[in-house]
Amino acid sequence: MPLNRPALLLDASPRGVQDARRWVVDTCRAIGRDDLVECAELGVSELVTNALLHGRPPIQVRVRGTAEHPRVEIRDASQEPPELPRPSEPDDDVLLTFGRGLAIVARCSDAWGADVDAAGKIVWFVPAAEIQAGDGAEGIITGVERRAPEPPIDPVTIRLEGVPVPMFLGLAHHFDELRREVRLLSLAARSVYPVAEDLVSVFSSVDDGVRSSAMRRQIEDALASDAPVVDIDLDIPRALVGPIARLIDLLDLADEFCHQQRLLSLARTAEQRRFQQWYLGEVVRQAQGEEPRRFSASGAHSTSQRSAAS
Repeated sequence: MPLNRPALLLDASPRGVQDARRWVVDTCRAIGRDDLVECAELGVSELVTNALLHGRPPIQVRVRGTAEHPRVEIRDASQEPPELPRPSEPDDDVLLTFGRGLAIVARCSDAWGADVDAAGKIVWFVPAAEIQAGDGAEGIITGVERRAPEPPIDPVTIRLEGVPVPMFLGLAHHFDELRREVRLLSLAARSVYPVAEDLVSVFSSVDDGVRSSAMRRQIEDALASDAPVVDIDLDIPRALVGPIARLIDLLDLADEFCHQQRLLSLARTAEQRRFQQWYLGEVVRQAQGEEPRRFSASGAHSTSQRSAAS
């Protein structure tokens, strides 16, 4: 599907606006959404111009979401969130007013907003079929603040043995991509995609638990020493075990939605799915008192001899 094409890297010049406009228009037509071309073209022009004036390179454009609800995203390296437009006066024709780029985006959108993360920000919009009257859609800004995780209550210690470092990094990347995708999809079309709302809720509750700062330090140490495999000790609140078990099922459901082209994050490969099921499954198993099982790329697992050797 065209919506799974890689992001387009833009020149930090007026040519970047032209390239983004042409690329988004071609994508809309390729997925049979000629009705969105006018608003998509106008909205992406304004967002790329805004990124050139106020953001930092690299600047990229891509289209995500679904064919029914495509979402145009502009990423740049600045973490400064956009300033939401002020309400217009009754006689204020926003489409003829210089410097009102985000107000124009609001008029061209069914939904729009910005998502700020450690790498910068994504400003996104869901093109409308026609330019809206009034102030248009209200902008939504997410990710500006992320509270530090608190020490776990009633912790359970999990030992993950034989974790392949490249697979773990791939898991972290997939989680980040899927979490952002379902969060923005739930904001843009919540009633149409209830699985997105379920995933948002579960992700928000388990993410700090399955990717703690201590665990990140262990991965960083492995990378610094070029170790291909690492053992990870992880303390999580016992209350997260249930949501993590639910996440295993929801990730399978998300894969099915991807295969049906109802979510446009790529479905996991068989290798990714096997590793993630082992990773999350170990948390559930060990919280129930079972011994660690070392990861095996072949799919065969052996019970740890740690307790027998001690």
